[in-house]
Amino acid sequence: MDALKSEIAAAAARVVVEEGLEYGPAKRRALKQMGLPSRTQLPGNDEVEQAVREYIRLFCADTQPAELAALRRLALSWMERMAAFRPYLGGAVWHGTATRLSDIYIQLFCDDSKSAEIALIDHKADYEPRTVRGFHGESVEALSLSSVSRELGMAIGVHLLVYDLDDLRGALKPDAHGRPPRGDIAAVRRLVQESLP
Repeated sequence: MDALKSEIAAAAARVVVEEGLEYGPAKRRALKQMGLPSRTQLPGNDEVEQAVREYIRLFCADTQPAELAALRRLALSWMERMAAFRPYLGGAVWHGTATRLSDIYIQLFCDDSKSAEIALIDHKADYEPRTVRGFHGESVEALSLSSVSRELGMAIGVHLLVYDLDDLRGALKPDAHGRPPRGDIAAVRRLVQESLP
């Protein structure tokens, strides 16, 4: 069973890197591509993340670091614009597994959720409100927009997930590996500085 889960994780990792899918849809696509029943036990996200890191190391080591750095700079610019809402970067861009096809996920922690929308209107940003699953599985409002990365020469999806200020307390607990699950402006600035030649 572990060998099969490793195969599924490897197939999902290829889809994550080459097509920019999130882990859940990538695992389902891997099952379909491998001709396995939909009830097949799937690998966990940690296993898929490890497979993504391995795939990047083997096939994208020459391009991925520069793409990741460009995405982090774009994320930082949005975090600075939305600084009043205590922004934290999460997902692949924070964890270092993003490629040019990855979207940027920024969590905002607000006293008033509508104030983040008003700030986007003030920045003349064309966004689409939607509801997504939050980091505890709950429904969360997301403000999704497209932002051009001049470095990458393409538009990148930026998703601002709007949480209550009280949610910040539980959002910073380290993950199972002891890593911070998201980073604030200062942490992202450090990552951007580290990537400079």
